[in-house]
Amino acid sequence: MLEIMETDEDVQARGRALSSPVRLRILRLCLHKARTNKEIADVLDLNPATALHHVRTLLATEFLKAEEPRTGNRGAKEIPYRATGLSWGSRMPNAAPVLVETFLQEIDGLNPSEIDVWRLGVRLNDTNRAEMMEKIRHVFEEYARRESDEDGTATSIMLAHHIDRTAD
Repeated sequence: MLEIMETDEDVQARGRALSSPVRLRILRLCLHKARTNKEIADVLDLNPATALHHVRTLLATEFLKAEEPRTGNRGAKEIPYRATGLSWGSRMPNAAPVLVETFLQEIDGLNPSEIDVWRLGVRLNDTNRAEMMEKIRHVFEEYARRESDEDGTATSIMLAHHIDRTAD
């Protein structure tokens, strides 16, 4: 995992960069495979200028890096971008609404059979709830640190934990 040395200005800029579901989706797209602005725009059904705005924001905050330019189909220079992994360790205040919206956008159009969902209701005191969340966080961290499997399938997991105010 990358060690992050941040000023308050860096934290604010990175927080703003991560406050967009579109930018989070771009990071996911570029995590395992470098993609050009055109490829990003096509996959996300964006205007290329809009995609470029988001790409530049992610470049400026070091969440994306440009790879060596390549020649495209029509001979034009294309710059592929790859996620740096910096977002994993970055603080993101009030992240829940953005992460939930990103998740909903990512699963939009998938068949129900393509989504595994688990839901659990438990009654835990503060100590046991903290222990459960730490164990789950540890599993996420372990897999986030692993190298990608070349023969693997890109997959995403979202975990949302909340206090159930209706169950009391």
